[in-house]
Parts: sequence; structure tokens; C-alpha cells
Amino acid sequence: MQRICVIGGSRYFGRLLVERLVAAGHRVTVVNRGSAPPPAGVDHVVADRDDEAALTAALGGRSFDAVVDQVCYTPVQAAVAARVLAGRTGRYVMTSTIEVYDPATAELPPVPVGTPVPEEVVDPARRPVDPALPWQEGAFRESHYAEGKRQAEAVLARAGGFAFAAVRSAHVLGGGAREFTGRLAHYTERVAAGRPIAVHAQPLPTVFIHHEELADLLRWAAEADFTGPLNACSDGLLDVYGLTAVVAAQVGREPVHRTVPTGGPASPFSFDRHYAMSNARARELGFAFSRTADWLPGAVAETLGARSAVV
Repeated sequence: MQRICVIGGSRYFGRLLVERLVAAGHRVTVVNRGSAPPPAGVDHVVADRDDEAALTAALGGRSFDAVVDQVCYTPVQAAVAARVLAGRTGRYVMTSTIEVYDPATAELPPVPVGTPVPEEVVDPARRPVDPALPWQEGAFRESHYAEGKRQAEAVLARAGGFAFAAVRSAHVLGGGAREFTGRLAHYTERVAAGRPIAVHAQPLPTVFIHHEELADLLRWAAEADFTGPLNACSDGLLDVYGLTAVVAAQVGREPVHRTVPTGGPASPFSFDRHYAMSNARARELGFAFSRTADWLPGAVAETLGARSAVV
């Protein structure tokens, strides 16, 4: 049994992570703003993570074996967390994203198309940090999501006071009504209605992970002792045509695709640039991934079921 703190954890795979930790016998503390009650059996701390004094006071004398930070988006948030939690935890796991590899948002070393991207392409220990940027402004933070994650990783990697790991998640699917982004619903609704799906002329494949698999991996990461960045994705590359084909098989209707001009806006998982991740490091450390092709039909069916329940 370990004492594990989850920052966030109020919805989607974060809530599932909390449930998994409790089921594994850990003593779990959830820190959030109180917008949603946590699962039963946890210690709930209501605090604004951006308010350093309030977060420090709310935590009181608590200490942890590990912290899993689900909602760190900027270097400013990372710096607050590092100051508050240094000396309170031996391990800090940040949930990061595949978007740190997006070549459209940063100058990164080139990776040949078709080669899964390894963690060392983005080294948080060497990433420059600029906390003076307007990270507190919602519009700026949203438009600089990938860079905010890169810089948050960099701050925590250099902080000291705890062992740090960053779990870089692939595109998360599944969960039916739990999946609040609406990205998979975008495809199911359009294919079912015969509406066109915007795609690039030559869309490149990407990687995905099921929300339950990501919760399991984050639990495993909290219990483990590795440090540094770790890619989290199910096995198998898939492009937007492959995704719509799976949806079409469930809906019983052929998808309609509309090619967008170069540089034009496309549907959520149509990509004109390559940054599909490699999960080799996680495998070498002992985590066994599923195959996207095995769970995706069920995720589509779950999304369709949630849509039918609303209608």
C-alpha cells in the first residue's frame, strides 16, 4: 500500500485512475477545486492548484509516496507544484501528451515519416522555459497547449526534491459518455448522417490509447520507479481513413470524405505531419500494451450507444 495523491482526477481516465488506485489498496488523496466529488474511499482536498498559499494550507501536513498530476498545463503551474510538493513526495508523475512531438508547434529534430518517435526527441531536461509568457490567460494557454506541456515537463524535471516521470499519452479514445472531448463522436455522428469528413490529401497515421489502458498505465507509473519521459500508446498505427472504416463497419454506412486544401482545417485525427510515438521504452520497463485494432470497434460501439441514449 502506498500513499498516492492525484491532482485533478475528477473526470474521464483521471477518475478511473483514482478508482484503480483505491481498488489496488492504496491510500488515495484527490486534490481538485471541488467541482465534482471523487469516488468513495478517498481523502478529498479542495484547493486551487494555481494558488500556492491555498494549496499549501489545504494539504496541511500530508505527505505522499507518489503524486500523479493530471492537470498540469503550464510551467507556472509546474513551478507552484514543485515548490509545494518538494519534500512531501518521493515521486511525481505528470500526465503529458503526444502533442509535445508536434513539429507544427516547435522546432524539433526531424524524424523520418513512418518511424515511431522516441522519447529523446523532446528532452525536458534541456527544454527552455519562459514563465513570463501570459500562461494565466485561457486563450493563450489553449493555443499553446503543446508548448505549455513541454515547459511544464521541463520545470518538473529540473525541480529536484522528488523523482520525476512524464507519461506522454497518445490520443485517448473510449469511455462513451465519459469521453468529454467529442472527437470520436465527431466521426460516429458524421458517418451515421452521411456528412462529409474533412481530411488531408495524404493523411499520416497516428497512435491511440484506450482510456482504461491509460488509467492502468498511470497506476503502474505511480507504483514504478523509472524517471524521465515515457510514451503511452496502444500497438498499431492508424490513419483517419482506417478510423472512419471502423466507424463505418459499426454504422453500416460508407463514410464520405472531403479533401481540404494544403494547410486547411481538417477533422480531429487527420494529420499532415508525422509524430506517431514509439512505446518501446514502456514495453522494456514491463508494461504490456493492447492493440488499437482490438479495442477500437468496442470504443466506437460505446460512443454510438452514448449518442443513442442522449437522443
